[in-house]
Amino acid sequence: MTRGPRDELAEKIAGEVTLSDDPGATLRKWRTDFEIAQTDLAEELTVSPSVVSDYESGRRENPGIGVIRRVVDALLDIDERRGGTHIRQHARVLSAGFDSEVVHDLREYPANIPLERYYEAVDATELARGDRDTVAGHTVIDSIRAIQRLSADEFYSLYGQSTNRALVFTNVTRGESPLVALRVVNPTPNAVVLHGLSPEDVWEHATDLARIDGFSLAVTDTDLDAMLDGLRQLP
Repeated sequence: MTRGPRDELAEKIAGEVTLSDDPGATLRKWRTDFEIAQTDLAEELTVSPSVVSDYESGRRENPGIGVIRRVVDALLDIDERRGGTHIRQHARVLSAGFDSEVVHDLREYPANIPLERYYEAVDATELARGDRDTVAGHTVIDSIRAIQRLSADEFYSLYGQSTNRALVFTNVTRGESPLVALRVVNPTPNAVVLHGLSPEDVWEHATDLARIDGFSLAVTDTDLDAMLDGLRQLP
């Protein structure tokens, strides 16, 4: 029997939680990634919100595989009733052979949003303006792992449904490697954000390359989790 995207994602989540040094924190990561409140998850599990809070904070004994499976099924059931957006997003990442070490987040928006609104969500400062001033999705990737592991075709597939998006590189020191890598990938995304840098830290040729290829370039030094939380607030 062929497994569907839901089955593969359920196995991935359960495996991450089971093998985690902090299962509660990993459960919390997935719950927040699915944009599900503790109260909604508790209702689905027919337990009090304090039970969910206790598991996530580590106040309760580490959950066994049975509890983990129930929580995972509850998350996926809630998402399916809401349209299955997060299941589809993660399915694209899994089907491309990527994992959470390479791809932190990949989303499509229901409509274009102005770049200014995107920058506000991630607390970014623009260094160069490209040819397009909107995005309709984002991909957040670890720059080192992506460059080490991916071919040009695999790199391009990180864009998701279209290049009308922001591509965020984490784990950068000056931005040289991501900007050079983008030179061999066509077409380029609408915007590139270098995470973990302030404007004065950026490679001196970065803005020139961005202007040559026509994409907007910005930087943000906000905490990674805070940035991902900000992205979850976008439509």
